[in-house]
Amino acid sequence: MDQLLYGIKALNPSQVIMFLTGGVLIYLAIKKEYEPMLLLPIGFGAILANIPYSSAISHDGFLALLFKAGILTELFPVLIFIAVGAMIDFTPLLQQPFMLFFGAAAQFGIFFTMAMAALFGFDLKEAASIGIIGAADGPTSIYVATKFARHLLAPISVAAYSYMSLVPIIQPPVIRLLTTPAERRIHMRPEFNIKISKTVQILFPIVITIIAGIIAPISVALVGSLMFGNLIRVSGVLDRLSKAAQNELANLVTLLLGITIGSTMTAEQFLNPATLLIIAMGLVAFIFDTAGGVIFAKILNLFLKNKINPMVGAAGISAFPMSARVIQKMAQQEDPSNFVLMQAVGANVAGQLGSIIAGGLILTLVK
Repeated sequence: MDQLLYGIKALNPSQVIMFLTGGVLIYLAIKKEYEPMLLLPIGFGAILANIPYSSAISHDGFLALLFKAGILTELFPVLIFIAVGAMIDFTPLLQQPFMLFFGAAAQFGIFFTMAMAALFGFDLKEAASIGIIGAADGPTSIYVATKFARHLLAPISVAAYSYMSLVPIIQPPVIRLLTTPAERRIHMRPEFNIKISKTVQILFPIVITIIAGIIAPISVALVGSLMFGNLIRVSGVLDRLSKAAQNELANLVTLLLGITIGSTMTAEQFLNPATLLIIAMGLVAFIFDTAGGVIFAKILNLFLKNKINPMVGAAGISAFPMSARVIQKMAQQEDPSNFVLMQAVGANVAGQLGSIIAGGLILTLVK
């Protein structure tokens, strides 16, 4: 009988709290449909990890093996970037190259949060790993944390993916606070009659990889995998592989990545003041990313004849394509005839590039 009850006897209140936390994530995934492909596996992984004596996270448990093979080796982030690259169409960005500035401005939260983490007593590498939550890019956050602060990988990765899924909740209040109704109703002149040649589309991922690699060689794994995926897409001769990367590869790796990240949410590692502080700073990073993009657009409008809708600046974060959809929805709430989706997508794609380059620069500069 003792053998049947030893799990129940070992159960403690902190594990019950983690069961409830996992349940909340699953509820948000199913009921609210907040990025269910991420939150549902993370939530269930948290439940598996907190069952007393769980064989799933034992030395030879399947989640422990996935963690060692996919997270610590940085394989999962690289595979995700190949899939994301195959999904991204850089045409809106190539038609509006000035959107690159929004992709840079919306990384402000990374460096603000990095400085704040240092003030709270984290060392430089830990602060850099916390700040990169502001990249709004889960794979980049995992990659940097694995290099600099493996002991903080659980709260950093959970914060990054959770806040990515909560972009529709986080961004609108910040945007409304920083803009007037008149600014949100600004119509932007379409610039989509510019035809981008096949040669340019093919050269773009190659040139970006070379330039980013020379500037920050340590970023080649991230930039190179993203651009390789995009090259597969635009080459026109690998349609079957492109579709496989966009569907089968993306779905499988997202599933395994989510449940593996959830398995790091053990009560011992998660329920402590440092974790709560990291999660709070992650929210600050997302807020300041959004604010940085909006404020940069408002500054540009002081000098531009054809005004930019400041909400488009907020799409410069890397949460692709959630942020672009949020901006378009807000624009149409203010004016049903206002269509800024393509401009927002251009900024959002620029943010994807900006977050990876920011991560590479942090890896290069923080020694």
